[in-house]
Amino acid sequence: MDVRPGTDPGRAAPEHYGAYRVTAVSLALYAGALIAWMVHGITQGDGGVGDFLEGLFNPGASTDPHTLGPYEWSFTAMLLVVAGLALAQRRMARSAALLSAVLLLAGTLPEAVGLFDAGYRNGYRSDPLGGWELATHGLGLVVAVSVLCAMLPAAERRGGPGTDRRAVGPEACHRRASVVSGVLFVVLGLARLGWTVRTLTHGELEVSHYLRGVVDGSVVGTPGLAPPAGFTTVSSVVVLLVLGLLALRARHDVRGALLVFAGVELYMTVRTVVGLTVTGYFNRSFETTEGALSMATTAYALAAMTSVVVLATGRGSGPYGGQRAEGFRTAQAGRS
Repeated sequence: MDVRPGTDPGRAAPEHYGAYRVTAVSLALYAGALIAWMVHGITQGDGGVGDFLEGLFNPGASTDPHTLGPYEWSFTAMLLVVAGLALAQRRMARSAALLSAVLLLAGTLPEAVGLFDAGYRNGYRSDPLGGWELATHGLGLVVAVSVLCAMLPAAERRGGPGTDRRAVGPEACHRRASVVSGVLFVVLGLARLGWTVRTLTHGELEVSHYLRGVVDGSVVGTPGLAPPAGFTTVSSVVVLLVLGLLALRARHDVRGALLVFAGVELYMTVRTVVGLTVTGYFNRSFETTEGALSMATTAYALAAMTSVVVLATGRGSGPYGGQRAEGFRTAQAGRS
């Protein structure tokens, strides 16, 4: 007995295929540019491919300054995954693509503001690859705008093809998974926000200087492709909180965005755990209250992001992945 649904509920509507193809090509193009920079860094640096591969997961490994950092590595992998989902016309690619475009667009802000500083502009002029770096930033801006223009109108109509309003069971599972993922994201976002505030209030960093560095690349002083450290920290907190709140409402499908960003956070957490293991910090982590809280936060991030990845890739979770209710009803009727 064939219990398969008549249409694939996880596939985008045919009228949106063009938008998904544009998105796939655009994101793959920018990911290819980042990969080209990585290859250039490996070939021009003192280390080889083995050193680069070790540095992917071991923060203590000697990473050549010519190569990009872990945030760029994980972002490149994220772009490739989203491009693949969009090429396959999967509906979950929409939220993931919009997240990628927003992050890419936000990443151009520090560079745009920094270019108003004469010294920062001279840094690009003096660098033999400065023109290529600016061109890469420009490509990122074009890609971000293209993806936003293509995917914002590509919203799926509720009750349209592939959606069964009577699918109470699977839809309820989808909503529960979304709410659980939202809670996990919000808690991690609040924890990271707390650590950031503590660093700014008890550390040696000046608050105004740090916050300005989030939106002004000239504060760092060195032009390049990597965004300022403050930008990556603040952007991760904002994304965790915003995505978490959207998932808690469960009114729109953000499963794709949850999946890819949880994957990025999981990679960064695993890399942190490897660094703690290599340096032997585990043996001293519980000697202070701050160390114990830091370890607890890391452990929570590891468990929470793993859970979100599992929930986001789970089957049978409603109209965005899994069997629809008529499939369950048909199977049940066959057994009766």
